[in-house]
This record gives sequence, C-alpha cells and structure tokens, in this order.
Amino acid sequence: MNSLARTAFVSAIAALLFGCAPGYSQISIGAGADYPSRLAAWHAAHDPYEQTAEAYWEDVAAKRRVRNAKRRTHERIALDDYVLDHPPVYDGPPRPLDPNAPPGPQPGERAPIPLIADFLRNAQMQFGFVPDLPRNDLAFKRAYARVAQAAGLTRDQIVGVYAFETGGNGTYDTQAGVSPKRATAISPAVGYNQLLSTNSVSMLAEHGGLILASLRQKEKSLTGEPKRAMARKIEAVKRMIAYAHSVPQRWSDYDKLAKNTAGGIGTHAIVLDMDIGPLVQVQKLLNSVHFARMKGYDLPLRAPELELMNLTGDSTGLDMVTMPADFRARVPTANFFQRNGYERNPVARRTGTVANLFADIDGKMQRASQSPGAKELAAAF
Repeated sequence: MNSLARTAFVSAIAALLFGCAPGYSQISIGAGADYPSRLAAWHAAHDPYEQTAEAYWEDVAAKRRVRNAKRRTHERIALDDYVLDHPPVYDGPPRPLDPNAPPGPQPGERAPIPLIADFLRNAQMQFGFVPDLPRNDLAFKRAYARVAQAAGLTRDQIVGVYAFETGGNGTYDTQAGVSPKRATAISPAVGYNQLLSTNSVSMLAEHGGLILASLRQKEKSLTGEPKRAMARKIEAVKRMIAYAHSVPQRWSDYDKLAKNTAGGIGTHAIVLDMDIGPLVQVQKLLNSVHFARMKGYDLPLRAPELELMNLTGDSTGLDMVTMPADFRARVPTANFFQRNGYERNPVARRTGTVANLFADIDGKMQRASQSPGAKELAAAF
C-alpha cells in the first residue's frame, strides 16, 4: 500500500471512529479484523490523544522550570505556577500486537525487571560480592533501627516509611510487586524504604567513603575467618564503588548504569547485606532531611512528609511539603512527576491532588503501623 493509499485508509477508519458515540472506549473492532486495520484504528484514536498529552506534559515541565527559577531567586511561588488541569486520559483501543514481530518486547511494552536472584548473580559475577544475609528479618530490623537511631532519625519516621512502603509486613528482601502469587516485579525497589537500583549506584558513588569506613570499623572488632571475610567484602565493595564512579555524577547516568549493565544490576545486591543494607537505606532518608534543612525548611519532617520526599525525590517532595495548604486541594499530583513515572504510579493517579496524596500516605501509615511487621520494627528501637 503506497503512502497516499495508506493515508486515505487511516482517514476512513478515523472518520468511522469519530462518527461513533459517545467515545473511543465503546468502539468494538471485530475479532476477525486483520492487523493493519486494527493498527489503523489504534492510530486514529491514539495519535490525537498523544498530541494532547505531549502538550500537557510540556506545560508541566515548563511550569516546573519556572518554580525552580523562582526558588533560586527566593521569589514566592504562585498558584498559576502549577498546571491546574489533570492529565488527559486515553480511552481508545489498545495497540494491537504485530503477529509478524520478532520475539521480544513489543512497542509500548517494558523489558522484564530484574529480580533478587538477578541482583545476587550479577553481584557475584561482576564484583565477587556475596551479601551477608540476616539469619531472620528481626535481625535486619534491629540493625536498621540501630543505624537509624545513630543517624538521628526517629522511630515514627522509620516505622512510618516502612509501613507505607511495605504495607507494614515487608521483609528486608521485599521487592515491589513480587509476592507468593506473583513472580514478576513492577520495580527494582527493594527493602524497608524500597530503595531503587539507581539509588544503590548513587549511594556507592556519593557515600562510598562512609560505607567503607563503617565496614573497616567492624573489621577491627573481628578475628579469624570473620575478619578475612570482611576484608574480602571490603575489596568487593571497593570494586563496586569504582564502577559507580565510571559515569558522571548525575542521576540520569546512574540510572542508565543501574538498569542497562550487569554491573549496575549487581550493585543493587548491597541493599540485602546486613552491614550495608541498613546503612544505605537510612542514608537515603537522611539525605532528605539534610536537603530540607539546606533549603531552609527547619521544621522536623513528619513521617508522611519524609515519605513524600522518599517517594518523589527530595526537590519534588519538598515542593509539596512547603506548599500552602490552600494550594494542596487544587494542585494535581501530575505537577511533580515525569510523564512515565506518573503513568506507572497508581497512588499519584488515584489521589489526583496534593491534598489527597498527603491524606492517602498518612492514612496508609496509620493503618499499616498496626501490622505485626511494623510493630516489630518499632520494638527494635
């Protein structure tokens, strides 16, 4: 089919779709329709939506740049510095699968997310790193609580974040989306505050000295084979730190390393280690506290506020934390996400506004804090 004929064909399908009421969601493409006609129907519905969505998210990004510029010059943030409309929602037919496509992810599909076994295998193969796993989850909770207390974080903060991120019963090796009934992950996030693989890379790159100092301090108290094992761990961690330093010190570069290389995937195994896992998870939360203070927010961060910064990133989270209360009910959560992050985040989509997001986090924390795992973590303090 030449280009003119294809255009005419797509236009005919589009005219048919636009003539149907009340919307694309009620259009039924016959089960026997062939792939080209189903693809044309998808384009007719999706292409106009995509144009609208792109314009919306460009506006969100532009408003974010305005707010960031105002913060640098200490100007007041106004309500019209946010996009007050909610994102457009696609309600047309799904993109059909190409029956002639080669094996692998189809357009719009994501590659499988690595699992715990992948992190462990790559850590050993790339760096000779084998994490020391806890004898049980309570042992990890106690180590986590000790590190958190030493860092100045409160029990309410730690238990609240744990309760929200894991539902109140998560274990040290909880991975987002994985359960006894589901073998696939929805994210590489692992642990009590659901550290991403990109976080693990950035922790080694930016806090490697702190991690090594802690391991060396423990090495001094050991003798015999435990001491030799710690020495081997230190050497493996040094190799991991060097690998994390192989890219520029930018989140985007850490992200590529974490997601696209065997070494980056293996690096995430540090979150499972009894010595390193509590340290990097606490440091992630402590970074948020320090960021807020550096930006002039001197009030103690309540658990929902700390979680918001953990969930969305420090700068974005603090934007919501410092927002006037009367703004929160009107400003959509979409203002604080990249498009792909928003579309994968059911909490942000469901809550809709900043006020609802705060209420949702707070409510879930209160409920999940009564779960046995959360009570066990609280008792570890």
